Amino acid sequence: MTALTSTYRLQFRGDVTFDRATKLVPYLKDLGISHVYASPIFTAGKGSTHGYDVTDANEIDPVLGGRAGFDAFCSALQQAKLGLILDIVPNHMAASVENAWWRDVLQRGSSSPYAGHFDIDWRRKLTLPVLGRPFEECLAAAEFHLHYEPTDGGVYLAYFDNLLPLSIESAGRLAADIGTDAERLRAFSMDAAAMRKLLGEQHWQLLYWKDAAENLSYRRFFEVAGLVGMRVEDARVFNDTHRLIIELVRSGQVEGLRVDHIDGLADPKSYLEHLRQAVGPDTFIVVEKILARGETLPADWPVSGTTGYEFIAAVADLFVNEEGLRKLDEAYRSVSEEEADFATGLRRAKLLMIERNFAGEMKRLTSLACSIFPDFDPQEISSALRELLVAFPVYRTYGYRGAVSSEDVAVIERACEKARSRLPAIDALEALGDLLKGDVSAAETLEFRARFQQLSGPIMAKAVEDTLFYRYNRLIALNEVGGEPHVPPGSVAAFHQFMTDRFERQRRGLSSTSTHDTKRGEDARARLYGLTQDPDAWVAGVERWGNMNSRFRSGLADGPAPEPNIEWMLYQALAGIWPQDIEGTDWNALKERFCAYVLKAIREAKLRTDWMDENPAYEDAVQAYAAALLSKDNREFIRDFDRTLGPFMQFGFRNSLSQLLIKLTAPGIPDIYQGTEGLDFSLVDPDNRRPVDYLWIDKGAAGPLASDAASLKRQIIRKVLRYRNQHPSLFLEGKYVPLETSGARASNLLAFARVYERKIAVTIVPHLVDMPSSDFWKDTAVIMPRELNMSLYDLLTDQPSSASNLLAAQLFADHPVSLLAGDK
Repeated sequence: MTALTSTYRLQFRGDVTFDRATKLVPYLKDLGISHVYASPIFTAGKGSTHGYDVTDANEIDPVLGGRAGFDAFCSALQQAKLGLILDIVPNHMAASVENAWWRDVLQRGSSSPYAGHFDIDWRRKLTLPVLGRPFEECLAAAEFHLHYEPTDGGVYLAYFDNLLPLSIESAGRLAADIGTDAERLRAFSMDAAAMRKLLGEQHWQLLYWKDAAENLSYRRFFEVAGLVGMRVEDARVFNDTHRLIIELVRSGQVEGLRVDHIDGLADPKSYLEHLRQAVGPDTFIVVEKILARGETLPADWPVSGTTGYEFIAAVADLFVNEEGLRKLDEAYRSVSEEEADFATGLRRAKLLMIERNFAGEMKRLTSLACSIFPDFDPQEISSALRELLVAFPVYRTYGYRGAVSSEDVAVIERACEKARSRLPAIDALEALGDLLKGDVSAAETLEFRARFQQLSGPIMAKAVEDTLFYRYNRLIALNEVGGEPHVPPGSVAAFHQFMTDRFERQRRGLSSTSTHDTKRGEDARARLYGLTQDPDAWVAGVERWGNMNSRFRSGLADGPAPEPNIEWMLYQALAGIWPQDIEGTDWNALKERFCAYVLKAIREAKLRTDWMDENPAYEDAVQAYAAALLSKDNREFIRDFDRTLGPFMQFGFRNSLSQLLIKLTAPGIPDIYQGTEGLDFSLVDPDNRRPVDYLWIDKGAAGPLASDAASLKRQIIRKVLRYRNQHPSLFLEGKYVPLETSGARASNLLAFARVYERKIAVTIVPHLVDMPSSDFWKDTAVIMPRELNMSLYDLLTDQPSSASNLLAAQLFADHPVSLLAGDK
């Protein structure tokens, strides 16, 4: 088994097949990676761009090269002494007829052997929200057609691109009555009454897609009706969905697993214990889990840690100037006072999710609670549930069978305390709190607790990450998965405490700065942190650009488009992806990326348009404004924006390299998302999943993101990862030691050591440095404890250094960051 010292995330699909990945192995070996970290590779829906819509959990996707291609890839990895970590998806599968289990359920209903695999409420028909308009309108327009499929002898309902199998019984009767001749089936399809009767005989019921939020009969992944929840708490379902996963681990081809969306499961702890037992004690396991500030991973989960979103938030604090953020806040409030109130915005966003987007889940939860507490008024229970979910401070708790942890009890009591002030009577609220804490015995208790916990997470995620983070635009770099952008940045001391705790709790968790789910690339985020270093220049620029571009703003009946809050966001988003060289830029490609992002952002904000209720006039106006910003005719703005952004780009480069070295040396396993060994100025998905072949083809100079900073970033990654491979224990087991700084610029220096037996590595990086002059650092130095005094050398410059005299001016003379290594 290869020692796990770093990971490189590969997004399979599209251009990345097993054949392509096999050819990348020498490149990844040269980079210093120890393990490839693969996105889901099991058979997924036709045309899938991500692989999380699995249709067959026990087949490696032929689109990627199938089992033969996978075996060849693993052989190449093993020859290079590289390991493989696999992303698995236990929470859901595709609700698609491509999924044989789902297709069988459509044909046989609750009598299907797979009916219990999916989290379906079988007290009613299975609802299929595939209709583009209400059922009666579709029927009247003769949009439903019967289709005989000779490959399997089945009769299907065809609705545009959807083919839905009829029940075994009704298909048999239909074949007996009219046969399978296409003309006869077509004639039958034109008879609305006959079609209504036939469809009424199915195990499923067609639904207008907009009604899914209120009427869905199965648990879905967040709001995605095309992904149906799996009941992996059932041993048979676990075995059926993990057969190939376990085989690949036991064969030695897979050395680690990343568990997607652990919070979606009914009982995460039991699932992880089952998984650990199946794959053995040495298999690396991390979970995708978003931790709130101060929250920790349950100590009794048999995993190495999380996928690292909390690491992003902790590092961000180092590069945000608190006074600069206050100035940005003051300016932002003058632009959009309503959206600048984070607490009010959070409540509004959560209520929207509860009352609209997850109305069906709320109805089911309320019904369960009413059956447990029949003496309470249903409206009182509904109100108490609503306020409890709004007040919930974390994604979820983990009570299932047995006692609830003291940490979860504290969370529940904290939420109840906050909810009390919103309710005229609190008896129902207290009863619900007792229910969640395990103090109530009733037949439905287990189901209620599971359903509540499976709902609180999606409400938080969709309200915060996918709504509020597109409304609250003070500094969008902080609007990151796992982030709390309204909280003042922590101090260097707080960062050291976080890393000390991380060493104790999850030293083998992943340390990420970019993923396929982050809102923007790590270097775009690092650049935008820099706005807090000169907020006056940025605020003046936004005002100036607004005046320059006022002619592109549209006046609509419901207000200007874009409105000031969105305009404030647009200039930040544009700054994050602004090219280093405007002369050599493909403006059409940049415009296409930017406009696609803008459309997604305003729909996610759900203020004047929405995925569920589009406003074409508003969308067109905002996109036209965004496109006009990048028009060749808008030269005055482009030159002004580029000139203003120059210093912020320099702040960003320094932040990027400091952030990088911290990730590579702090407690945790550094994860390199594909392409981020170069500069990563991507936007939210799908922009962050674009091909990065130009980096893999040419290791150094060429490509649209090539620059000295990009080359330096890659060089740092190669040198540090190779050093980690040579000294794995130093970074996996080495104690984290915060180091003090002294001198005129002590507050602009961050330093820590990793110490294991006689080896030491010292990380020293600048932060919140403006435009340094030649004498900027003056007497600033790192103070080394006496017990760590030894001969050191700078790993990045190969220059010797004395531990007794670590002057910043000398350390940063040739490189913007420093990593010193030595032996006692």
